[in-house]
Amino acid sequence: MNLEELIKSCQKQNSKAQEELYHLYKNTLFVLCLKYCQNEAEAEDNLHNAFITIFTNIKQYKGKGSFEGWMKRITINKAIESYKKSYQLISISDKNYPDTEIEENELDEFSLDYILALVQGLPNQYRLVFCLYELDNYSHNEIAEMLNINIGTSKSNLHRAKMTLKEQISANKAVHNISIKYGK
Repeated sequence: MNLEELIKSCQKQNSKAQEELYHLYKNTLFVLCLKYCQNEAEAEDNLHNAFITIFTNIKQYKGKGSFEGWMKRITINKAIESYKKSYQLISISDKNYPDTEIEENELDEFSLDYILALVQGLPNQYRLVFCLYELDNYSHNEIAEMLNINIGTSKSNLHRAKMTLKEQISANKAVHNISIKYGK
């Protein structure tokens, strides 16, 4: 069954089609959930909630734009909704923060799983803004609107997330270099 037929079957609440759609996209959406959650259990809960919303609202998908993009937007929104229920976002002033860049060569010696673990270890408000801005290409205006914060808070949280990641990467590089130097 092609994707268009699969979507139409899901819109008719065909459970076999829903199962097929779930298996087709669960890994992609789970990786997306991992970016926004602190651990795998939280990501699994988020994935479950996202698929419930996808199947409940699939009749609203009219075939305009990417279906995968539509599902990703729902998944991201579920992660943000879950976060908002659990944590209070604190707004700060609209101060300008310099852009902190992490050079790609700084990351070369680390695995993707390790980098994901660093991102997951960020404080919640930093992780959300970092993922939305750096990984999913939302603007600070969009992030501010999504999270009900001001633009300055979005910029500040991104700056602080990058600073935290940079510090952790530098510290881990130093430990890694010492281990190599002394044969540990």
